[in-house]
Amino acid sequence: MNQLNEKLFLNRLEEHKGILHKVARMYMDNKEDREDLHQEIIAQLWKSYSNFKGDAAFSTWMYRVAINTAITYFKKDKRRSDRYDYSQAKEPETESYDNKKDKQLEIFYTAVQQLNPVEKALIFYFMEGLSHRDTGAQLGISEGNVRVKLNRTKDKLQHIIKTFDYES
Repeated sequence: MNQLNEKLFLNRLEEHKGILHKVARMYMDNKEDREDLHQEIIAQLWKSYSNFKGDAAFSTWMYRVAINTAITYFKKDKRRSDRYDYSQAKEPETESYDNKKDKQLEIFYTAVQQLNPVEKALIFYFMEGLSHRDTGAQLGISEGNVRVKLNRTKDKLQHIIKTFDYES
């Protein structure tokens, strides 16, 4: 790949880096694993960049590669024995939110960790504002199936969050 393509890739990656952070946060529960997944996604994006033909938006293609990489990585990660202990979770150090919002965000991400990979993808795409049609296209399921699965996943997520003892 020539330097022009490499520079274009890096510029596009920088422009859409939020996707990487969000996917890593949705699929991994501790900082080191998130950083590892982040790097794995970048590596997969680079490996498959020559296959990006521009038929869809770069961000759409990036979503697909990132989610697929996260699902694959997540499956590998589940076989590891050194799981994260949530009782030792700390408040984020660089967030500018107040403690109440930080706690709510941590509870949300802790709850999301209990979802399966497809449910995580549904919540991610929902949070990103993708339509049911676009979400279905990303996941290879029908628009109607997205609606049903998303509603069930949101209900499941609410149920999980309600099991946490916190003051809203």
